[in-house]
Order: sequence, then structure tokens, then C-alpha cells
Amino acid sequence: MDARLAAYVASLPPSFVPGSSDPLAGTASPGLSFWQQLRSAGLIRRMAALLGAHVLATVLLLASWASIGFGALSGRLDRGWMAAWALCLASTVPLSLGARWLEGVIGVGFGGLLKQRLLAGAMAMNADAMRRKGAGELLSEVLEAEAIDRLGASGGLAVVLAALELLLVPCVLAWGAAPGVEIALLAGWTSLLVILIVRNTRRRFAWTGLRLELTHRLVEKMTAHRTRLAQQPPSEWHCEEDRETAQYAAVSETLDRSTAVIEAALPRGYVLAAVAVLAPSFFAGSATLGQQAITLGAILFAGAALERLGFGLARGAAAWIAWRSMKPMFDAAAGDDGEGVATDISSPASRLLEAQDVVFTHQGRPEPALKGCSLTIGRGDRLLLKGASGSGKSTFAAVLAGWRRPSAGVILAGGLDLQTLGEQAWRRRIAAAAQYHENHILSASIGFNLLLGRPYPHSPRDLQEARELCEELGLGPLLDRMAGGLDQVVGETGWQLSQGERSRVFLARVLLQDPDLVILDENLGALDPENLRQCLECVIRRAKTLLVIAHS
Repeated sequence: MDARLAAYVASLPPSFVPGSSDPLAGTASPGLSFWQQLRSAGLIRRMAALLGAHVLATVLLLASWASIGFGALSGRLDRGWMAAWALCLASTVPLSLGARWLEGVIGVGFGGLLKQRLLAGAMAMNADAMRRKGAGELLSEVLEAEAIDRLGASGGLAVVLAALELLLVPCVLAWGAAPGVEIALLAGWTSLLVILIVRNTRRRFAWTGLRLELTHRLVEKMTAHRTRLAQQPPSEWHCEEDRETAQYAAVSETLDRSTAVIEAALPRGYVLAAVAVLAPSFFAGSATLGQQAITLGAILFAGAALERLGFGLARGAAAWIAWRSMKPMFDAAAGDDGEGVATDISSPASRLLEAQDVVFTHQGRPEPALKGCSLTIGRGDRLLLKGASGSGKSTFAAVLAGWRRPSAGVILAGGLDLQTLGEQAWRRRIAAAAQYHENHILSASIGFNLLLGRPYPHSPRDLQEARELCEELGLGPLLDRMAGGLDQVVGETGWQLSQGERSRVFLARVLLQDPDLVILDENLGALDPENLRQCLECVIRRAKTLLVIAHS
């Protein structure tokens, strides 16, 4: 197996590994609500433990301050005060260590569940919605998923913990000097922080949109690089990129200044303002030395809490913005586990597939692409569907294969519809090879690409069957000249293969699924006459039932 595939398998969430002792093992299906997944993984329980440990550690820390402060200010710094201070301070160490450990476990667990959910959503998303997006936009959304994983858990935990600390500060200030003014100042400063966060979020939203647009255009221009070299004058290659980069730099500078004010200037400004409010009671002598010490300690504690709150809110806002773009993929996993009722896929019914009055309308288009389409396919049939370009042949094939859901009409496989059978059982019955521009070769070995429709890891028997089929399709010389044979990595999109070789890989992939019905959607147009004859003989020999789509 290719090293990169091994790394990918190793990076999967532990819930994919049966018998794992990791907290994510045995989690709920991605098709259920995310809250149920969090509960099943035990993350809700760990969050509660984290909050409890943090609150207790904060209370003990304040108690240690009180012990040493009262002892020193009363002039009686005896062993009792020192022992109380040391005991409280020492007790915060295991609590802080436990809280840090829980933060790491929750962060890793949340990230694993999120990736598992997004993977299920990506596989369940509507094909038309994916088709309308370019490679650059899809890459941008994947990068945003990393932002949610990286910022969401850390930012959310920081906000919650800092908020708990700020809720404790007024209780401490109430025992100190000028309590009413100090509490009002803290409330006003916190409100100012929230207002600045809202403004910062708006700037970050515009900055994120610009960044994603830059990523989208960069990827699209990389794809069309050869065309630009041939068609565009060299002096104009980077003019548009320079303007976009300058605009992005200006927006980034504004956002950085706003973030610096929130995370650095505002907490320090609060400390200065609170000390200034405390100064009159110090000079007038209206408060005891103990009250002034309590207030000063609470001010410093509140300043650190405001800094953590600003840090968490800024990152939480970034995660929320990323979430907006990822929400469609996240929601696509809900209620779609790909399983139907248990059925015998080798049903003896004479009608393998039956479509009645099928209608399909693309999203955003008023007129249907298919209207009143009916077709009956019996076991062992060999059918040819011909039509002009744009007549809806490929759309009809996608509906029959279960890639698209019909807007109206009924499609039955062995007397059962897709929702009853489930997607997995449907695709075991019906397998289709899409057109060349809609098919894909992964950056992996040829064997992995050929056996995508079979359980992984692939057995020696699977690899042997794939090798035999390649020989029948005329791919034997290709495997012979590759040093790794079926283990040879062919590169993303199969750039090391010719168009005809890729077409035969797509053809072999669907035949190795061994379905009841094979649908070929204009897959043989790139082949020369000799290879075309050889592939047709192989398909007719191996396919139990066959539907071929071609131009008229």
C-alpha cells in the first residue's frame, strides 16, 4: 500500500477502528445529531469535568491569595497562614494539570468527530451542488474545515473558562475598596469588549471572504495555467493578482489592528482604569489596607480574564465564520447513513430495473431536464440508449444509478426503491461509469483506484482479479512497464496515464464491483478501434446486464 494511503488511514478518527480504546471509539453514526455524537463520545461529560476543575482551581487560587494577604497585612504571618497558602496553592497544581489534559482530550475528540461528520457530509452532498462549485471553491471550504477544527474548540473553551472567571471577580470585588464603582467599571469594560468583538467579526467576515476568493481564483488559474501561457501576454499575467493581493493586504492590516486592540490594549487599559478608580480610596484612607489589597488582586485577575476572553471570542468568531461556509456539508450528513432495510440483492425478479414517468429538474432551473421518462430493464438485457448532445442521457443515467434523486416518478430495483434498499445496496445492484470529465483517479496506486468499489484493505484475490481484468482490457502493457505494477502510484487525476488508459481504468473499476447492472455513459469514445473492440468484448462477457449510452 502506498505510504500516503497508510498515513491517511492512520489519521482517521479512532471511531473508524473497531475495538479502539480511544474516547471516540463506538461513537454514534454521523447521520445522527452532533449533540448525540458528542454524548456518545463522552465529550459532554469531559466538558463538565473541565468546568468543575477550572472553577475549583480558580477558587483555591483566590483562597491562597487571601491567606497570604490577610496574614501579611495583619502582621501575623505565622505558620498557620503559610500552611494555608501553601496547601491552597499546591491543590491548584493537579487541578490545572487535569484541566489542561481535559482541554487536549476535548480538542482532539471534537476535531475527530467534526472531520468524521464532514467526511460523511461530503459523501452525501447533492451532486449538482458539488458540480456548480469549482475546484478552488471546494479547496477553500476544506481549508475552512481546518479553521473550525483548530479554532472552534480552543476558542469556545477559552470563552467559557474566561466567562466563569469574570463571574467570580465581582464576588471578590464586593469585599474590597470602592466595590460599586469597580464592579460597574468591570461590567462596562466587558460590554466594550463585546462591542469591539462584533466590529472585529464584521471585518473578519469581509477578510475571510476575500481570502477564500483569492484561494478560489488561484486554484482555477493554476488549472488553466497552460491556456494563460498560450493566450495571455506575459505583461498581463500577474496584474490582476497584484491588485487582489494589495486589497487583501489592506484589509488584513485593518483586521490585525482591531485584533491587537481586543487582545492586548483593552485588558491593559482596564487594569489602568481600575487602578485609577482605586486611587482615591487609597489617598483618602476610606478603605482598609486589606480591602485595597483584595481589590488590587481582583483587578489583576480580571485583566487576565479579559485577555483570555478577547482571545477566545476572536477565535470563536473566526470559527463561526468558517462554520457558515461548511454548514451545508455538515448538514448533508444528517439522516443519511446509507443503509436501508436488509434485503437479498440476488432477488430472482425478472425486472431488474424499472423506471416510470421519471422527472428531474436541476436546482435553479425552471424547465425539467427529464420529463416522463420510462424504462424497463430485465436480467441479462443488453441495451443501447442513443440521443443528441444535451438531450438528458447522462442525467437519466445518474438518476438510474442513484447519484441524483428524481423530482417525480418511481424507480425500482427488484421491486424496491432506493430509500428502502439504501444507497449501499442500490449501488451493489447498479453501478455506473460516469463520463470522462466527471470521473476521477485518486493520487494512489492503480490497484487502489481499480478496487474502490470493494472493501479495503484489498485481498490478494482482489488484486489478482484486477490484474486479469486489466489484461482483458488491454492494460497489461501499461502495468508491465510500471515498476510497481498494481502498486504504482499514478498521481492526482491520473496525469501519468493517457486519456484512453484512464477510460479503461474507469471501465475496469465499475466491472470489478460485479453489479447486477452496468451503465456505461459514453466511456469508450477515447479508444482506438482495436482497443474499442477488445473492451466491448470484455464488457459483454463480464457484465450481467448492460446499458450503454452513446451519441446518436
